[in-house]
Amino acid sequence: MHNLIARLREELDDGGLRGSFLVRDLGTGQEIGIDPDWELPNASLVKVPLAAATLDRIRRGELDGATLIDIQPGGVTTPGPTGLTRFRHPARVAIDDLLHLSIAISDGTATDALFELTPTAEVTAMLREWGLPGITARHPIGELMDTPAERFERAEIHLAHSLAIDSATAGQGHAIPQLDISRASSGSARAFVNLLEALWTPSKIDATVAARVRELMGENLLRQRLTPDFASDASRWSSKTGTLLNLRHEVGVVEHADGQVCAVAALTESRVPAATQPGAEALMARVARTLRDHLRAG
Repeated sequence: MHNLIARLREELDDGGLRGSFLVRDLGTGQEIGIDPDWELPNASLVKVPLAAATLDRIRRGELDGATLIDIQPGGVTTPGPTGLTRFRHPARVAIDDLLHLSIAISDGTATDALFELTPTAEVTAMLREWGLPGITARHPIGELMDTPAERFERAEIHLAHSLAIDSATAGQGHAIPQLDISRASSGSARAFVNLLEALWTPSKIDATVAARVRELMGENLLRQRLTPDFASDASRWSSKTGTLLNLRHEVGVVEHADGQVCAVAALTESRVPAATQPGAEALMARVARTLRDHLRAG
């Protein structure tokens, strides 16, 4: 196994990536990973615990999923964001539908409407109540829309990525607040696998809440990253992506037709100053799949 991990580290390094990876068999508890406890800003991955927290409040009667929320136009014109974030006119959307938009298409405006109902501190407190200490929510998603990437012309976007790559400190502080783990929503591969395990197996999270989160993650339409290596006619892949400057993440669960269920977390940081890196996405998927294959073969 040590030779495998060393080879995968080398492949990641050759591709300009460093990552926190973990794959766990949810039936046996066996796992394999690469730096699984390395904490990183989690970007849109925070939408998964937010969804669970919102659904638990609906279960308790504190919120009603049918309640209509007035949404103002997002006003975003930069490439990337979608959904309500790009709307030009006001809309009214039910809480249940905001949850779908937040997870299925990673809609930032829908997510922040949910954060107004259940603030970040409450989401973090609920995670702690569920026995999940490794993930912290610290800011709404709208703050992810206010990075150097939004201040450069499209032809100069590499400059924002260079700043992201070169401005980190040895202690994981950063000149860009959204990349500073003491100020940004954060978590490790192990922390997210623990959350996935709590959603896919009996845990302190209510069973109806967990089932709805699983359903939402199964509706994820952002499928360019790990999906090609995990979805097939003989497996079901449910996941959530997270992207911010030079960070590319995805966490999910693959349910095989033979009954084996594996939780997968792949959190990566690139040192290549480019916004579009299909090679990096293919590489992180290949590394995650190789870890899964090794676990499955064992």
